[in-house]
Amino acid sequence: MQKVIEQAVTILNQGGVVIFPTDTAFGIGCRMDKEDAIKRLFTVRKRPETQATPVLVSGAVMAKDYLVSLPQKVQERLIDKYWPGALTIVLPCQTEKVPELVRGQGSNLGVRMPNHETALAIIEQVGVPLLGPSANFHGEKTPYRLEDLDQELVKLVDFVVPGECTVKEASTVIDCSVTPWNVLRQGAIVL
Repeated sequence: MQKVIEQAVTILNQGGVVIFPTDTAFGIGCRMDKEDAIKRLFTVRKRPETQATPVLVSGAVMAKDYLVSLPQKVQERLIDKYWPGALTIVLPCQTEKVPELVRGQGSNLGVRMPNHETALAIIEQVGVPLLGPSANFHGEKTPYRLEDLDQELVKLVDFVVPGECTVKEASTVIDCSVTPWNVLRQGAIVL
């Protein structure tokens, strides 16, 4: 698996788009700092440009580099309790560091640390957050197994990392940029 991870990292670092397993579902990703790759990912997925996309991080330290701040309450009640895991946290971000497409032209960023050895190894070795929407055409079925991947989508990416998803359910998304916090999508974690 190490060779496969190294190949995925090389392709991502060159601006490629890769499909890989996470704890929740198969994700389709690219480096968050490669504008051309981001545009391509949106085109490939047929994702509306106004729809923000979550990013996957290797932990709170990486997330902090892109957020305006990480409130103590979010750290204690959510990150310490549910990361790594199926919880995407939305917070105000440093807009100069996060491309407009990633934040759906808004000023927030959804961050998640997947509980998946392969995904974490790839993120850690790349060293920047990866875009992490599910590996499907916009509005189509979420792939939880390798065989669920749409072969038409597979043809449009540069590499597919095989593996297993353990949770097989979408992440819960919570918007912590508002008070009270607002659950935007109920997923694997019940808050």
